[in-house]
Amino acid sequence: MSLMVSISGIRGIVGQSLTPETIVKYAAGFAEYCNRGTIIVGCDGRITGKPIADIVIATLLQMGCNVVSLGVCPTPTVGLAIEKQKAAGGIAVTASHNPMIWNGLKFIGSSGMFLNGEENKQFWSIADRGHFQYSTWNEQGKLIEDLQFIDEHIKYILSLPGIDPKKIAGRKLKVVVDAVNAAGGNIAPKLLRALGCEVIEMNCEVSGIFSHTPEPIPENLTDLSARVVKEKADLGIAVDPDVDRLVLITEEGKPFVEEYTIVSAAQFVLAEEKKAGRTGHSVVVNLSTTRAVEDVAKQYGATVYRTPVGEINVASRMKQLGSIVGGEGSGGVILPAVHLGRDAIVGIGLFLQLLADFDGKASALKASLPQYEIVKEKIELGTLAPDAILKRLHEKYSKTETTNFEDGLKIDFSASWVHLRKSNTEPIIRIIAEAKTRDEAAALTERFRNEIVG
Repeated sequence: MSLMVSISGIRGIVGQSLTPETIVKYAAGFAEYCNRGTIIVGCDGRITGKPIADIVIATLLQMGCNVVSLGVCPTPTVGLAIEKQKAAGGIAVTASHNPMIWNGLKFIGSSGMFLNGEENKQFWSIADRGHFQYSTWNEQGKLIEDLQFIDEHIKYILSLPGIDPKKIAGRKLKVVVDAVNAAGGNIAPKLLRALGCEVIEMNCEVSGIFSHTPEPIPENLTDLSARVVKEKADLGIAVDPDVDRLVLITEEGKPFVEEYTIVSAAQFVLAEEKKAGRTGHSVVVNLSTTRAVEDVAKQYGATVYRTPVGEINVASRMKQLGSIVGGEGSGGVILPAVHLGRDAIVGIGLFLQLLADFDGKASALKASLPQYEIVKEKIELGTLAPDAILKRLHEKYSKTETTNFEDGLKIDFSASWVHLRKSNTEPIIRIIAEAKTRDEAAALTERFRNEIVG
């Protein structure tokens, strides 16, 4: 498996495609890209995170950068620290939802946002050029440890307009939280307790040994679902290793559905804006996100804009439009009032307040939202030629349906849609389909699976 280099950073299998030499190359290149300014570094808690972070930090120091190490923390905490401390950039040591054998580096600019396409090209050209000029002994950078910045992150959530910790505490919510033994194991329980919840910790040891396949999708969260029912809890919360994706489980032990994390966040934020007499907002989501966002936005006079998949694509459009909320259907919520990046901790705060205001159970809250069903599948690339396949299908369907070729191929039918795209982070083609019923969505994924491989 070769190193994956994309708008999402670099990822590889540790000891194979992700080696110390590779880490030094990209860390040194990033130092030069940031003009040797102050760099924030954090890691997601996986077992290889600290050794890789040590290589990153040592390289940056020898390039003359001052480094602020946040230790084990969410990727969004790194972005927030960059923004608040006015750093030149940041590196999050993470492979997000990939299994333990993987790790990687995510590169964040001085704005606290990931590098966009053009910025990545500039950075990659520096890294690929090599021949770095390291600093002499008396010009090395300085290392500062700030291992408590997660507390600052929590403070920003608690101080958001519309967040009422006393009202949330008044619900006396019992919450089971599954952090897959990674970075969320510290911050998520802390936030929940600050909001007055009774917290049952599950896989919150931050050992770096993932307790289950880390992608927070229903098939990987069966133990959490069972624990919610066993404990008679009000809610289950799952985050991925670097805590930028939030997935919820209702009191019945059923998935709230990852797509509905952003739907519920939009519902809360737009309702709060309407209470204050403000309407006409924009909401930004990616092409793979549920149509339920449009339905909610319409209720509050807001307009939805769509971008290619990828946090930076959504965040950049939000910045351009001045959007107040956005995100991705994988469980990623972006709230510019905190910072322009996907943030599961923000999502937790918004959802608990929405649930407190709703004054009902999580299952009833889910039932009150517009109802759609999404089915997601993936096909290993193998010998497939994805670009040629997508071009063929685009030529076929663009004659009769609305199509979008910005990011793979999205085909909008009257009552459903399908999105086919190469993953930025895995050697696969993703098939995402949405319809009013699960059977219809599943039939759509099967139809296009056959069209791709057949």
